[in-house]
Parts: sequence; C-alpha cells; structure tokens
Amino acid sequence: MKMMDKAEKCLDPQLWHACAGGLVQIPPLNSKVFYFPQGHAEHSNGPVCFMASPNIIPSFILCKLTAVNYMADRYTDEVFARITLVPLKADDFDLDDDWPKMAHQNHEKAAKSSFAKTLTQSDANNGGGFSVPRYCAETIFPGLDYSSKPPVQTIVAKDVHGESWKFRHIYRGTPRRHLLTTGWSNFVNQKKLMAGDSIVFMRAENGELCIGIRRAKLGGFGGGPEFGVGQGLKGFDDADGARKVVPESVAQAAALAAIGRQFEVVYYPRASAPEFVVSAYSLSHSMKVQWSSGMRFKMPFETEDSSRISWFMGTISLVQVADPIRWPDSPWRLLQVLHHTLNRTLENNAYQA
Repeated sequence: MKMMDKAEKCLDPQLWHACAGGLVQIPPLNSKVFYFPQGHAEHSNGPVCFMASPNIIPSFILCKLTAVNYMADRYTDEVFARITLVPLKADDFDLDDDWPKMAHQNHEKAAKSSFAKTLTQSDANNGGGFSVPRYCAETIFPGLDYSSKPPVQTIVAKDVHGESWKFRHIYRGTPRRHLLTTGWSNFVNQKKLMAGDSIVFMRAENGELCIGIRRAKLGGFGGGPEFGVGQGLKGFDDADGARKVVPESVAQAAALAAIGRQFEVVYYPRASAPEFVVSAYSLSHSMKVQWSSGMRFKMPFETEDSSRISWFMGTISLVQVADPIRWPDSPWRLLQVLHHTLNRTLENNAYQA
C-alpha cells in the first residue's frame, strides 16, 4: 500500500519541470491544444492499431486541456504527466495569445532555482563521491561556512516521492572543490544510477532542497518511431515497471477523441519522442509558414550536462508527409532537416521547427 500511495502522489509542478528538462512544455490549464494520435503512438511500447476504431481518426484533434497531474514513476523516479483532454468543435478555435508568456515564465522560474549535472563514471561509482559544480553549491545548496576547517555541513534533500536523503557536503582538495561524500554511495545504489544519468538539485519556494533524476535517454536526437517508450530505461527491465504506455491505451484515447469524448493520455517527457499534445497557438503559427526545401532554421536542444539550452542551425532538405496513406494531411514529422555541423539528417515536426 505504501508503494501505491507513493506512485499516485502528485509532484510540485516546479520540481516536475526541473526534472523534465528545459525544453519540455506542458500547455496551461484550460488552454486549447492539438492532440496528435500519430505522435501518441510513438510513445507506445508496441504497434498501435487505429483501424479497429469504427470512426475515422483525424490526424490532429482540437482539444481543451482540463487537468494535468504531475507524477513520478515509483521505481525509476522518472517524471511523467497524466493529461486530461476534452475535444472541441472546429468553430471553437481561437488563439491563446498569452500562452507563450505563461510558458516562458514557468521555465524561467524553474531554471533560476535548479541545476542539473550529467553523472561521470566517477560520480556514478558507488564507492566514491559526487563532484558538485560550484554554481550549484553556491546558489542551490545551503550556505557553507568557509571559516570552518574544513568547511563541511550535512544537507538534506527530498526526492520526487518525498523521501529525505542526507549527504555530507565538504569543500576540500587541491584545487579545492565541492563534494558530496557520506550518503552519496547509498543514494547511487538505491536509485540504480549510472554514468550518463543526470542529477537535478532544486531549491523549492519553501526553502527545501529537492533532488531529482533524469535517466539517460536510449534514443537519438529527435526520437522517432524507432525510439518508443517501451524500450524502457538503461539499468531497468520490464519487471521494474519502467515507462509503460500500452498500445491499447493509445488506441482507446484516439477513439474517444474522434467521437468528441473526454480522454486521458500519459506523457513521458524524457522518452526521446516528441510532445504529442501541442499548444494550438504554436501549431497555428507554424502552419502559416510556407515550408520549403532550402529554408534555414534553428531549433533548441539540451546540452550534455542538461543545464542550459543551445541551438541547432540547419537547412530544410525535404517537406513531405511522413505517412501519406494513414495520415495524409498530418504535419507530424513533415520536415526533414540537415544540420550544418553534424551533417546528418534529423526529423522534426513542423510546429517545432
């Protein structure tokens, strides 16, 4: 019963966004969005059969976002969201012009109070300690008394389930650096951390220190149908309950959306697959662009340490519907782009480019 309670507990939205990453955007409550069944299927752990529905399922469906529960997996600590959507009629469409401002404010708030670091092999060694970046130690952690010899303190951080973890924070070495020592190995073992995973520290509005995890992604940049949620997470197998979105739940959601009934979707932001619930504002503005081969573009991506956002610069190489038979009018994965530096083709959605 204790594990079930922990699984169903909702997270503070600020902590959820800090763990999800700087590029993740959940549209505000009561805003208008478009639901993409085609994109939802990419989050499934198996092929989705939409043909079983007696009704034609549109490529994208206008909805109102009526509820969001921010949650975390009880085994992996990976954050996910349960999103409730109510389909709208086409004549209910108008733009939520304040959405970009609200989204920007939410991300600014999370970014200022959190810091993420990708674990090195040394950090993930269960017999060692964690090297704390100076910025994190001085802006997120409680103040350290540098007059002590050595400067040392015990810090307490709460994880996404509300469990407290104690760490010894010390400033030592030549050159001097911030380290977490006692307590860190236990945390690594209990959370099954590996090199490539990221640790997120966040200072909550009430002053509490929080700690979260971003598991290393299995997919390549941009995700795609080949990088489904069902692949699970590095270090976890199916018995651990890692990232499960079954095909039946996707088919049921799409079928309900097609007949105008309320439905729920589960979204894993770290699944290497794009968002499939997109603000109507973003999509409508993107679809006004006359996309064509040769157009220059830029798009954001997370840096390796997950602490800041950088930009890809490139050129659109092809504008083509991804699945002309099943989804002939869908903008999903409409653009193929060539990155100038990497010189490899990356897929992207029209509303994201």
